[in-house]
Amino acid sequence: MAVGDEELPELAPVAGVRLAAVAAGIETPGRNDLVLVEAAPGANCAAVFTRNAFCAAPVTVAREHLRACAGKPRYLLINTGNANAGTGDAGINDARACCARVSELADVAPWQVLPFSTGVIGEPLPVARIEAGVPEAFAALAPDAWPAAAAGILTTDTRPKGCSVGFRAGGDDYVVTGIAKGAGMIRPDMATMLAFLATDMAVDGAVLQALLQNSVDVSFNRITVDGDTSTNDACVLLATGAAGNPPVTDTGGEAGRALGDALREVCAALAQALVRDAEGATKFVTVQVNGGRDERECLDVGLYHRPLAAGEDRAVRVGPQLGPVAGGDRPRRSAGSGCRRRQSLSQRCADRRARLSRGVLHRGARRRRHGARGDRHSHRAGAGRGGRGGVDFRPVLRLRAHQRRVPHLNGCRARGGGGDPRRRR
Repeated sequence: MAVGDEELPELAPVAGVRLAAVAAGIETPGRNDLVLVEAAPGANCAAVFTRNAFCAAPVTVAREHLRACAGKPRYLLINTGNANAGTGDAGINDARACCARVSELADVAPWQVLPFSTGVIGEPLPVARIEAGVPEAFAALAPDAWPAAAAGILTTDTRPKGCSVGFRAGGDDYVVTGIAKGAGMIRPDMATMLAFLATDMAVDGAVLQALLQNSVDVSFNRITVDGDTSTNDACVLLATGAAGNPPVTDTGGEAGRALGDALREVCAALAQALVRDAEGATKFVTVQVNGGRDERECLDVGLYHRPLAAGEDRAVRVGPQLGPVAGGDRPRRSAGSGCRRRQSLSQRCADRRARLSRGVLHRGARRRRHGARGDRHSHRAGAGRGGRGGVDFRPVLRLRAHQRRVPHLNGCRARGGGGDPRRRR
């Protein structure tokens, strides 16, 4: 259930950018699931990718191609329905094959095409369907196809997300337009989201990257819906230079500040749209953190990555500043020097739950001191008696209940509350 009744606003075209969305039949026949974005020659590109150690094939290839083309790609190819994640070397080859198809039709180098994928993890990418849909996408390219592209990149989202902001600098008018997708498995460090933005302003590549990183830090990196990470996520910004201005070379100049303000406004709007469309969301709350020694400490307190304890809290927004945040852990005590350690322990605990939920051995050798069964917790002693060979197959919710009773697993003193027992991923 989405929070709020938000319609897609009018999305202004960006000179030097054309888009198309077509149905390639990747997962659902008849649904637009392949998006092609064309940038004018010479356009600069900045990108921020997921920090997940297990990056999907398209992220790996996109990074390689972005370096190879010196930050000046000509095309972005986005498919939904299949994430091309967990597919090994075959996935890398599949992503490159899709780029090669675009480069063949556009007469550009393969590394001038950046691939992006979102959808089901662990299944081979249907390369033949994507390759068959690319010619149709080329034929459909248009400068006003932002709404179609916004709808074409969705997966479990209930509605498309986009924003346009016009701004002035040096007496000239410019525009920033962006679209995004994401509804679940959202947390800071770019998780389960894709965002594509463009401006007609000419901007130096290094300046463009700095402005995008700053905008992401105060928007997409301050949201979390259910605390899960992902493998495919990216935020891409194109600067076409079609407005004809001298390239912006300083983030602190008039043009750099104006563009930075516009980017932060667009990214904040898109980030909040992701939170409002969170899977199962019924509330949108703002939490302001005060009294921290610096912004980092405020974020350590405000950004927690496990669901809140109350029953109707799947979407919560946390600051400071305009950073929207959904979900997260409740701080057990006020901010202090131990914030980072508690957050680290909390994350390790979350990682532990993820392993347990997949039926991984949970008992260490040090538990042998508790007797022949090897475990002081009777409800987990089956392995010591020969049951299931030491593998725990119980639902993760029971493990969460246990962890609330053992403070050292949570990294702080547990006290009451706990997650909604009805929630399961």
